[in-house]
Amino acid sequence: MAAPRPSTPRKILGRLSLPERTYVADALRTETVGGVLLLAAAVVALLWANIPALHDSYEDIAHFHLGPAALGLDLSVAHWAADGLLAIFFFVAGIELKRELVAGDLRDPKAAALPVVAALCGMAVPALVYTVTNVTGGGSLAGWAVPTATDIAFALAVLAVIGTSLPSALRAFLLTLAVVDDLFAILIIAVFFTDDLNFAALGGAVAGLLVFWLLLRTGVRGWYVYVPLALVVWALMYNSGIHATIAGVAMGLMLRCHRHEGEAHSPGEHIEHLVRPLSAGLAVPLFALFSAGVSVSGGALADVFTQPETLGVVLGLVVGKVLGIFGGTWLAARFTRASLSDDLAWADVFAVASLAGIGFTVSLLIGELAFEGDQVMTDEVKTAVLCGSLIAAALATVLLKIRNTKYRRLWEAEERDEDADGIPDVYEEDDPAYHLRLAERYERKAAEHRRIAQEKAAARHGLAEVPGGAGDDRDGPA
Repeated sequence: MAAPRPSTPRKILGRLSLPERTYVADALRTETVGGVLLLAAAVVALLWANIPALHDSYEDIAHFHLGPAALGLDLSVAHWAADGLLAIFFFVAGIELKRELVAGDLRDPKAAALPVVAALCGMAVPALVYTVTNVTGGGSLAGWAVPTATDIAFALAVLAVIGTSLPSALRAFLLTLAVVDDLFAILIIAVFFTDDLNFAALGGAVAGLLVFWLLLRTGVRGWYVYVPLALVVWALMYNSGIHATIAGVAMGLMLRCHRHEGEAHSPGEHIEHLVRPLSAGLAVPLFALFSAGVSVSGGALADVFTQPETLGVVLGLVVGKVLGIFGGTWLAARFTRASLSDDLAWADVFAVASLAGIGFTVSLLIGELAFEGDQVMTDEVKTAVLCGSLIAAALATVLLKIRNTKYRRLWEAEERDEDADGIPDVYEEDDPAYHLRLAERYERKAAEHRRIAQEKAAARHGLAEVPGGAGDDRDGPA
């Protein structure tokens, strides 16, 4: 009896499928632009809040109240940005998660194991680092969830600024990490930061979500139906005591993200394509504008590294995220018999793990929820998030720049399209038609070069004949 053939170890962080690569490229392109706007909004907020002549105007606008008080929605501008605009961000996160589960890498349990384990470890270890720091330092454990979140837009903005050519597999890994990260951040907000429940409002929100689902299933179309219904669901969810952004996630998860026959895009993909620019280009930057405006001074920065709560946040983002994601990835590879892609090294995973230590949007939101009612501590924790994210960005910049020459070669190989058919050559190397197209292209180039060479040879031959004829005339008698 023949011995069983050993199975080939599965490669992790290998080349993406062409549809997945196209989706990731489109998503990251929008997030990168949004990330640059996010950085700009954060800088404006810090300047606005720290220039003495402008500080009062920042506070006045951030705390200006508007909205119908009878509906429980008389909120400050900052509150509207955190609970209202971020619902759009979480709506997109819900669609991303649904798509990953039904059409992306997370639909395959074996492929999903790596990013899920890495993301879970990347949240558990920062929480553990924060907890240990505050238990030993006598601080508050309320902020344990602050350093658990990764901000994909901020991370991509850093990549855009430093100009690294990160391969698509690593970019996709970072995006999937962020999607799973967002899911568990949503669960943390829903479970640990829920106030006293208003069951009447919660029942109304659930009923509204049910109507939303039924309309989708019966094929009803039109933004004028869904947008008003979404606003009602959001308002009821806000008044229920559950954080209002959960309404956005729930509606995102309800959209169909698998394609029917003949569809170029699923409804979820189409709506995400429409809403993502609104989320990345408006909602998140405005949230940053009214959330990142904390007073920063030499004393305040020194306090970040001396108080256990703020030190725990910084260490959680800079140390906990790196150890958690890198360790989780290594463990997943070790115990699933998977091996790292031949094009990459573990140093690349470590560099991406350090980049994932950039926590901004969700970290700021959780910081506000964790220390609600203590404005001084809230501002100090926000300062810690900013410091930790900047340190993580600086560390990632150094590590990625060291490897950037190799990344550029991989990126150029991924982008090469010699047959000019719009599909990178690496996806067509096993297709005979690709090689025929390439041969025809080379033959046309060769024919063109032969023609040019013949014309040059003829021109040189003609010039060589002219001096000879003139010389015969000069040799005659004067």
